[in-house]
Amino acid sequence: MRYLSLLLFLGLTACFTPRETVQTEPDIPSVQTQAPDATAKIEKKPKFKAYGEVITPEAETDEGLFTVHHVGEEYYFEIPFSLLNRDLLLVTRIAKIPAELGGGYLNAGSKTNEQLVRWNRVGDAVHLTSVSYSSVADTSLPINMSVQDNNYAPVVMAFKIATFNPDSTAAVIPVKELFVSDVQAISGLSKRLRKEYEVRSLDKDRSFISRMASYPENVEVRHDMTYAANDPPSNARTGTISMQLSQSMYLLPEQPMQPRLYDERVGWFTVRQVDYGSEALKADEKRYIKRWKLVPKDPEAYARGELVEPEEPIVYYLDPATPEKFRTFFRQGIEDWQEAFEAAGFKNAIVARDAPSRAEDPDWSPEDARYSVVRYVASTTRNAIGPSVVDPRSGQIIESDIIWYHNHLRSYRNRYMLETGAANPSARTLDTPDAEIGEMMRRVISHEVGHALGLPHNMKASYAYPTDSLRSATFTNTWGLASTIMDYTRYNYVAQPGDDGVRWVRMLGPYDIYAINWGYRYLPEARSAAAEKDSLNAWIAEKQGDPVYLFGGYSSSDPSAQTEAVGDDPVKASRYGMKNLRIVAANLADWTTRDGEDYADLEELYGELLSVWSRYAAHVTANIGGVYEQLKTTDEEGNVYSHLSEKEQAEAVDFLNEEVFSTLEWLMPERIVANIGPSGIVQRMRRLQSRQLNNLLDADRLLRMVENQALNGSAAYTAPEMLEQLRRGLWADAMEGRSIDGFRRNLQRAHVERLTELLNEDAEDATDIGALARAELSAIARLARSAASRYREGIVKYHLQEVEADIEATLTAK
Repeated sequence: MRYLSLLLFLGLTACFTPRETVQTEPDIPSVQTQAPDATAKIEKKPKFKAYGEVITPEAETDEGLFTVHHVGEEYYFEIPFSLLNRDLLLVTRIAKIPAELGGGYLNAGSKTNEQLVRWNRVGDAVHLTSVSYSSVADTSLPINMSVQDNNYAPVVMAFKIATFNPDSTAAVIPVKELFVSDVQAISGLSKRLRKEYEVRSLDKDRSFISRMASYPENVEVRHDMTYAANDPPSNARTGTISMQLSQSMYLLPEQPMQPRLYDERVGWFTVRQVDYGSEALKADEKRYIKRWKLVPKDPEAYARGELVEPEEPIVYYLDPATPEKFRTFFRQGIEDWQEAFEAAGFKNAIVARDAPSRAEDPDWSPEDARYSVVRYVASTTRNAIGPSVVDPRSGQIIESDIIWYHNHLRSYRNRYMLETGAANPSARTLDTPDAEIGEMMRRVISHEVGHALGLPHNMKASYAYPTDSLRSATFTNTWGLASTIMDYTRYNYVAQPGDDGVRWVRMLGPYDIYAINWGYRYLPEARSAAAEKDSLNAWIAEKQGDPVYLFGGYSSSDPSAQTEAVGDDPVKASRYGMKNLRIVAANLADWTTRDGEDYADLEELYGELLSVWSRYAAHVTANIGGVYEQLKTTDEEGNVYSHLSEKEQAEAVDFLNEEVFSTLEWLMPERIVANIGPSGIVQRMRRLQSRQLNNLLDADRLLRMVENQALNGSAAYTAPEMLEQLRRGLWADAMEGRSIDGFRRNLQRAHVERLTELLNEDAEDATDIGALARAELSAIARLARSAASRYREGIVKYHLQEVEADIEATLTAK
């Protein structure tokens, strides 16, 4: 039996030939003069070209993170196998921008996308995939498999391997197609902009790679893109939008930094992740703060409380294009933060250096990810920005460039004159002294560096200081104008003529020191983000209840979190501001006109003066229907939200009736309005005042007041009370039979128009706002009917009769 089995096995083996060893005969030619050599091998074309055939001697090559080549019309990446499956950050920015693109909200340097990517080999190709860390789970947990399956990484583009480097440790791929195709993942045009400008397509014939460079930790590509568009933002006749994009690919640390958990009571920029491996009975959203990795050189000395230098300090290089006279101020603006880092235990944690010259370091480049740079940009843009590149896995800031646009000098000169000129003689000129403009630039740089360190705007900081304290030289020179430089408290517009020695310009404050310590103090004993939480909470608890250490972003409903405000009493601060603005308006022509020059500067500054007036008015309006927000955890006493008192809100309406809804002769000096245009001041004032009126009669504001009454009853300042108080102010002339000038008539029409809009808008929602608007319109109609009888024939009488007729038509239609 055993012998029979062996025979069967041998027979089957003889009948079966593995697929790999099967030989197929070549096709037999139709005419064959000689029998083929049975031993001859069939030659096959190599799958890949030789390296020298692809990367020819004419190639322009740059070595770095991975080698890049330019050969003829093609560009190649030579990607080491060691970088396959490594996490890299791809950041897309607009390097050169057409005029008016984005309506002023985009500029050269604006980031349009940031994504984590990986290079993966798939057979004979290399894929570029976009990987998300928004959903995570520890790799040791079973649920991680589900996270991976439900967050499959999309392929941005696939590249056929052209060759391998000589020692076969890297794949060479052609990449031109990535940068001259309309790839949404790296585009500079969002869907909104494409729709707005009616973009039809990318013209590949007018799109090209302009440069490519490789550095030790990043690769940079510049490529110009031209789109066909029906309605481009500028140069409309061309039917074209052209822009240059910058693609920056950064190698991220192989081991991510230990993150630090975010607490909303201390403001930080953050990265978000949904942790499916959390013990919480839900997909647990976690936020980690954005910060640089600072580790003390001498941990033992650090633990003893000594100031210790970090292993790798934060270094900012000054752009060689920075004017020499401003370099000192830029250095100071950067190194002002050293005091805050000392509170966190680090000395020399942040330093400023001049960029090396070509002779000193011919390879130095601001595009090298190892260098953070304060760039000075020749541009008409009035702005400065402090962006950073962040590892989305941990929140670690990898690199940052502060951008100062040259024309921002003009913004600060103008605001300095308008907001401090009444009490500050040195601000009363178009030629602001270098030392003073330099001080302003220093503080702008500090503000932008603050962003690059991880700090967002803190609009509650201005509310931390008593308004009258800002008139004190001792107080302002010790504490500044707000508790942080991250507020938009640029100038001291409260100080009055005679308040000698006060500080005019913002500076770092105690909140900055507190926040940097909270975010950067090294906690080696905590081996996880969760293990740090008790320490972080304790530091917040130490400052509990102190307004100096509160955080809050801008809120339209919270009067303590307004932009461009100063002091803890908006009504008092705006009264001081309006008082100063009267002096400025009366003298603006003298301060801005020069012999032999036109009135362009006067016209520009007058427009900005009206904007300053509007801000002062809006700060007061925020009190009405205002709700204070103070962020708390459940173990802290008190409520998070509380309405303003009746007294505070009523005082705010009184201010508006007196300062905002009156005829503003002082805001229209003849020397200004008679020299900047032939007409239009009446309509300009109508728009100016109507905007403030519409802000006051905002539907959300009225709903908050209705809710306040529902919750707090007689203690609340009610919407009917506010509307009556406003009506008595706006229509006082008619009620008393006095003449009603053209400015007041315009404002009365705007009042009726806004109430009519509220009535119409509420038709679908059916809230109390419709009833309030109807009641007010009825009261105004009765008032107009009664008042019209007091006037003889003329424009005032006709105006009142028209008001009554319009309201009656509206109410009848409803």
